[in-house]
Amino acid sequence: MIGAATGLTPVASEALVLLLRLTYQGELRYPLTMPELSRVGLQATAGDLLAQLRGLEAAAVKAVVVCVLAERKAREDGRTVGVPQH
Repeated sequence: MIGAATGLTPVASEALVLLLRLTYQGELRYPLTMPELSRVGLQATAGDLLAQLRGLEAAAVKAVVVCVLAERKAREDGRTVGVPQH
């Protein structure tokens, strides 16, 4: 699959935060579809989101998106990702 190795890197953090917020609020129907993402204004990132999250239920999407955002935040803060700080 072309682009599979990019994961969610093409998706802006703002879009991931919106996806996460809507998921926690119960505003999205799972598994995700193009029409569902378009309905909530995520049509611009729907292809990238579906390439990674298609078929997942809400709990799995929460877990993935929280991890992606946490890693991005760690990198922004100059912290090593995936290595415990002692």
